[in-house]
Amino acid sequence: MLTMSAPNLTTFPTAAPAAPTFRASVEAWMRQFQDWLCQQIEAADGLGQFQEDAWQHHGGGGGRSRVLTGGTVIEKGGVNFSAVEGTMSEQAARVLLMPNPTYFATGVSVVQHPRSPRVPISHMNVRYFEAGNGEAWFGGGLDLTPIYVDEEQARWFHEQIAEVCAQFDDAYYPRFKQWADEYFYIPHRQETRGVGGIFFDRLTVGKDGDADSLFAFVRAVGEVYGRTYTHLMRLNAEQAYTEREKQWQLVRRGRYAEFNLAIDRGTRFGLETGGRTESILMSLPPQCEWHYNLQPEPGSPEASTQQWLRKGVDWVVAPPVSS
Repeated sequence: MLTMSAPNLTTFPTAAPAAPTFRASVEAWMRQFQDWLCQQIEAADGLGQFQEDAWQHHGGGGGRSRVLTGGTVIEKGGVNFSAVEGTMSEQAARVLLMPNPTYFATGVSVVQHPRSPRVPISHMNVRYFEAGNGEAWFGGGLDLTPIYVDEEQARWFHEQIAEVCAQFDDAYYPRFKQWADEYFYIPHRQETRGVGGIFFDRLTVGKDGDADSLFAFVRAVGEVYGRTYTHLMRLNAEQAYTEREKQWQLVRRGRYAEFNLAIDRGTRFGLETGGRTESILMSLPPQCEWHYNLQPEPGSPEASTQQWLRKGVDWVVAPPVSS
């Protein structure tokens, strides 16, 4: 049986860097986190290396898009950092529910598309916003999209997240897990994007906690993503797969693209604020397919996976998997 215990990683930047303002501290940590996470993914892949593309935002600031292609495990992956500011249109502010059109935003956004259908697609995002009226908040989350759901691995993934959430607030995991179920849902397919994780938005400084505590939680979310996903990469990379399974991967990638283009708020924010298109659409898979009225064969592994793609699965109801 495959062991679910995860190895220790290199030192993670859990401390907030010293900076003259809170905004500057958050931005500095986001840069540091991007560096660390790229190192972890490169080490787990064993071959691929991220290529950096630095860019400037028309309103101020900019970012570093880092994309890995041609890896041993990762076919296409991105770890993007940005810190931008400006004034959006009144229409964009209404669409994005911004209290003021002037904004500052910094964050790291991650999507990994593996070669093998046995390695799950993954997503993670951590972000910080300041509006021109003085409001400030954090958002983020992480989720897993297996091509074939492995129940043991899905439970382990959720257990790791639940343990981290409990370090800050016992209500975080059930609240943010339900939020993820609702957010990572494709209504026109009536299915979730994968096995979920957590999602949170507008954790407002002063209302939902003090700035330092909320920032510490966001840093912990980044750490648990790096630790769990690189472990799942190593755990599944050598598993054999068939051409049929590869074809199912292309179909499931199509569902992923549908969500990101039609529903994802980060995509909408980037496009509505005139962000860099190549960086915004980094999350799309390198290849995917759509077939008319495709239905998995009853009793097949594909049909079994389809049964897991629903809201409300209690992934931590079973006893934790022993290390």
